[in-house]
Amino acid sequence: MEVCYQLPVLPLDRPVPQHVLSRRGAISFSSSSALFGCPNPRQLSQRRGAISYDSSDQTALYIRMLGDVRVRSRAGFESERRGSHPYIDFRIFHAQSEIEVSVSARNIRRLLSFQRYLRSSRFFRGTSVSNSLNILDDDYNGQAKCMLGKVGNWNFDIFLFDRLTNVMIQEDYHSQNPYHNAVHAADVTQAMHCYLREPKLANSVTPWDVLLSLIAAATHDLDHPGVNQPFLIKTNHYLATLYKNTSVLENHHWRSAVGILRESGLFSHMPLESRKQMETQIGALILATDISRQNEYLSLFRSHLDRGDLCLEDVRHRHLVLQMALKCADICNPCRTWELSKQWSEKVTEEFFHQGDIEKKYHLGVSPFCDRQTENIANIQIGFMTYLVEPLFTEWARFSNTRLSQTMLGHVGLNKASWEGLQRELPSSEDPEVAFEELNS
Repeated sequence: MEVCYQLPVLPLDRPVPQHVLSRRGAISFSSSSALFGCPNPRQLSQRRGAISYDSSDQTALYIRMLGDVRVRSRAGFESERRGSHPYIDFRIFHAQSEIEVSVSARNIRRLLSFQRYLRSSRFFRGTSVSNSLNILDDDYNGQAKCMLGKVGNWNFDIFLFDRLTNVMIQEDYHSQNPYHNAVHAADVTQAMHCYLREPKLANSVTPWDVLLSLIAAATHDLDHPGVNQPFLIKTNHYLATLYKNTSVLENHHWRSAVGILRESGLFSHMPLESRKQMETQIGALILATDISRQNEYLSLFRSHLDRGDLCLEDVRHRHLVLQMALKCADICNPCRTWELSKQWSEKVTEEFFHQGDIEKKYHLGVSPFCDRQTENIANIQIGFMTYLVEPLFTEWARFSNTRLSQTMLGHVGLNKASWEGLQRELPSSEDPEVAFEELNS
């Protein structure tokens, strides 16, 4: 069930004040999971919320609150979450005297932008609400619409878009993660959109392929805990046990995505077998993002390119190409401009070092790239580009030799040179080749 609060849309006919551009929306969601020792996965979750944006109705936001329940599904495995429990009806702001409000102001505040928070707080205090309070949000909506018109541009600034909206897919992404959060998911989805517009794919993929690819991109890191698979394994996390230490995070992201699709009822009109096939195909795309299987997918893709036998009319070949596209989208940060790429590098390194701090605290043995005392951001990024990014995007450019592919490779070269320049100013650290070989093993 979804409740809809209609928002006015005004044309962006004047400059937006700087204090508006610098303001960040206050829409937030929380869900915590214990890192150690909790045997019951039902105890790991708090209430979660979601805000979705309907591109066909750009005057509406759809709000849904979710309760966490673990159930066995008819498809043969347990979906991570199920259940939809909306408790906010935004009609209270249109007919305040007619609707009795039983929800607390604290819960309302979690889902409203700053201006709507002012509106709700005044309402709960019994003071009058001025219609003029909408103006900042109207400006934000106009800016966001303007940016969405350029979503196919490779230089799309996802950080600016996040500052303007903060209403991307956040249902099960944790904002406390410096890197694996909703902004990363949106960035990967935007990159996937760009790849799907490339001539070879645009002329071959079906609408169904596009739908599944974008769903997979948006959900590929759903409910990411901010630590990697080796950490989950050595802490005996229940997810590692559940998925037998194999593609632990990717399996969890997939099952979480399936849970969202089922509880939304988006595809409830389809036959059960078709829905199961859709879930399996989404799973195959998400599982391909497992970085430890990089060489496996890359070798298969390269062998097809060497033989010249890729046929996009073949659904299996087309699916392989979509898997490679999602892999590219997932690690495309070094292919962005330096201004964007550097921000991503800082965020992922911050997340690595946070994991290392936890490992030190509990005497677990610090994972590669996670020791802030011996590693530095430049060394990590140079190794990442050399051993993972360049090989992948070189093969992608063989498949799709377009201006975009050459632009991405050009950015990789420039960004790598920039990090090498910074590295010369920093103390030496561990040889990245050993660490990346361990990552791929």
